[in-house]
Amino acid sequence: MSEKNEDRLDEIFKLQKGLSEVMKLDRYPKDTEGRVSALCTAIMHEAVELQRTTNWKWWKTPTEFNQNEAREELIDIWHFVVQASLELKLTPDDILDEYKRKNQINHERQKNGY
Repeated sequence: MSEKNEDRLDEIFKLQKGLSEVMKLDRYPKDTEGRVSALCTAIMHEAVELQRTTNWKWWKTPTEFNQNEAREELIDIWHFVVQASLELKLTPDDILDEYKRKNQINHERQKNGY
């Protein structure tokens, strides 16, 4: 369990670093661009897996939404997003700063009819 004062995103980054240190990475691209590209592919595929947990097929009889399965797929996406952040040398502080910057841009866009 983490200490109360430890930032949760810092903890997630630490956990991801630990996971990547024990993974067999012989097929993982050697260059940053290649790794980010591979991670983008993984994120897209995991997003499709998340979408498959929903009843997006309007022509098909709906089934009960399995929220636990959806959450697991979303966490898979988080793993790859955090790894991509590590590859791009983003810290949790960098992410917060970039998020705030882009959030402001998005607010301005909404005000201006984007």
